[in-house]
Amino acid sequence: MALPALSSSAVNFRRVLAHFPQDLSLAFAYGSGVFRQAGASAEHGENNVLDFVFAVDDPVNWHTTNLLKNRSHYSFLKYLGPKKITTIQKYGAGIYYNTLVPCNGRTIKYGVISTDALIEDLFHWKTLYVAGRLQKPVKILAQNENSKLQAALVSNLKSAVTAAFLMLPESFSEEDLYMQIAGLSYTGDFRMIIGEDKSKVQNIVKPNVAHFQKLYSNILLDCPQVVYKHHLGRLEIDKSPEGQFTQLMTLPKTLQQKITALVSPPGKNRDVEEILLQVAHDPDCGFVVQQGITGIVRSSSIVQSAKTILTAGAKKSVTYSLKKLYKMTKGGLKTS
Repeated sequence: MALPALSSSAVNFRRVLAHFPQDLSLAFAYGSGVFRQAGASAEHGENNVLDFVFAVDDPVNWHTTNLLKNRSHYSFLKYLGPKKITTIQKYGAGIYYNTLVPCNGRTIKYGVISTDALIEDLFHWKTLYVAGRLQKPVKILAQNENSKLQAALVSNLKSAVTAAFLMLPESFSEEDLYMQIAGLSYTGDFRMIIGEDKSKVQNIVKPNVAHFQKLYSNILLDCPQVVYKHHLGRLEIDKSPEGQFTQLMTLPKTLQQKITALVSPPGKNRDVEEILLQVAHDPDCGFVVQQGITGIVRSSSIVQSAKTILTAGAKKSVTYSLKKLYKMTKGGLKTS
């Protein structure tokens, strides 16, 4: 999934990576500091905070080593030690962020997640937090030979396509599909109300359609339920109840559970398959799927954001929030 990014070369990213403990199952860079977004100049992209995620097999061991190498990156929580930091990491989306860290001439933010928690999110969309980031173009910097992790990465992309299909009409453009996919992890995120640019999804997709194609074209070509007119940039999908039922049955487990909780009243012990069949026949099937995703994202985004006050410390939290509000205001001014 490594893709061309801004002029910041892979060498520069790896120089940043060299500052950290190297026992990583996966490391990737993402966001506006890596991929150009609409409305931002090249210089703006080069000056943006660089965002990283590090997946590690043993978070306690990793934080122990990182505290020795990079103690200043941590808030007051460093005084509690690596075990307590790892316990705090498990809350919310299962990721621990160090924010606004000066590194190799740039300002970076990096999140640490356990490999097991990442795999669970990719397969089952438990929080759709890191899984959501990996549904959009990222720059893979390191990946070990974990076959289960690789299978989970592919599964996440396929699930994103399936969920998007259920929320789209019978015929749509490739850009429509990528807009729907890019928006999945923002559906229900309270930060989209305050703290994020409202046109964020559009800004991500429009300059990066070619990157999305590299991620998804093989999945679309192999999917039996879609007619992919690659040369026209158009797609047609099976919107029959039978087709939608097949798609619903392949959705990640957590999303299926959210959908069944929405449709089936509490106390009724109905089979998941029976409920999903009912949803497949519902004209509002796509809306029900969207509400299910909203339920996943809302709870994890609220807890994760609250956790940032602890992991970043009060001063950095305020600084980071003000930067987000500034970007949101700029986006609002452009669209008004």
